[in-house]
Amino acid sequence: MSQVLFYIHSQPDTNADLPAHFVQACQLAAYYYQQNKKVFIYTENQQDAFVVDEYLWQFDGDSFVPHNLVGEGPRYGSPVEISWLAPQHPRAVLINLNQSIPKFNLNFQQIIDFVPAQEQLRINARMRYSAYKKLGHTLSTQDVEATSQESTNQTEDK
Repeated sequence: MSQVLFYIHSQPDTNADLPAHFVQACQLAAYYYQQNKKVFIYTENQQDAFVVDEYLWQFDGDSFVPHNLVGEGPRYGSPVEISWLAPQHPRAVLINLNQSIPKFNLNFQQIIDFVPAQEQLRINARMRYSAYKKLGHTLSTQDVEATSQESTNQTEDK
């Protein structure tokens, strides 16, 4: 089964243009790209996909992340693909920005998900956590605002 890591955001968003978990999703996509892993960013809708795409274009030249919306770019996609639809090609990492777990979640080795600070989004994240657990994934959490990242990691097997 897949490894699922939930990043917990306990502070409200300070950037009105982009939610904190979207910013973090883009930073994680850059990290995995540097690790030579192919990434699929799954969004709630087309508008969110365009927002993520535009934000990735704003990375400076030294940290550019080759990416595209599904259906654009090279035949087998860029290292990072973004879509509100199912992926067309195999990927190692799924970054989920959707409010439900994707039906294709079993196709990934690693899944990144988020618990935003807003109450309704937290409730949705709890439901996703429970659904991933029922599917037998290995779950862990990490508090984004924690001063000591190592002390806040918690892992739960099936």
